Amino acid sequence: MTAEILSGTKVAKAMRKEMAADVEGLKADHGVVPGLAVVLVGDDPASMSYVRGKRKACEEGAINSVEYKREADFPEADLLALIAELNADPSVNGILVQLPLPKHISEHLVLDAIDPSKDVDGFHPINLGRMLVGEDCLLPCTPHGVQQLLLRGGVEIE
Repeated sequence: MTAEILSGTKVAKAMRKEMAADVEGLKADHGVVPGLAVVLVGDDPASMSYVRGKRKACEEGAINSVEYKREADFPEADLLALIAELNADPSVNGILVQLPLPKHISEHLVLDAIDPSKDVDGFHPINLGRMLVGEDCLLPCTPHGVQQLLLRGGVEIE
């Protein structure tokens, strides 16, 4: 068996092209443009890089993306209030709270506060439970990306 290099860049580019076509269909058929809210608390360099990557992916996929950048000392109660606003906003179809959060903020409280239908990371307990039992749900990005890379690369998995 020979080794084969799978190109994540190539797969991501193809998926973004497919996504852009799907979004164009939503616009044409229903007047809907998906919207992603990205929340970043603090100035962790890796987190900031990840958010920039998400912004670029949204642009390529023709998805609206709004970033909510807050200082590292942003109060937990204010973050929970922001999430409640985003949950109620019909123009926001997905919410991504960039982890890690500063030490004074409970990741569990924040992730639990996100509407499961808007939890694009798939970290809400309801989504984790659905995934565990094989029900439809939003899947965590990295494992789903690995699955797509393997499937699109023709790798058979048992």
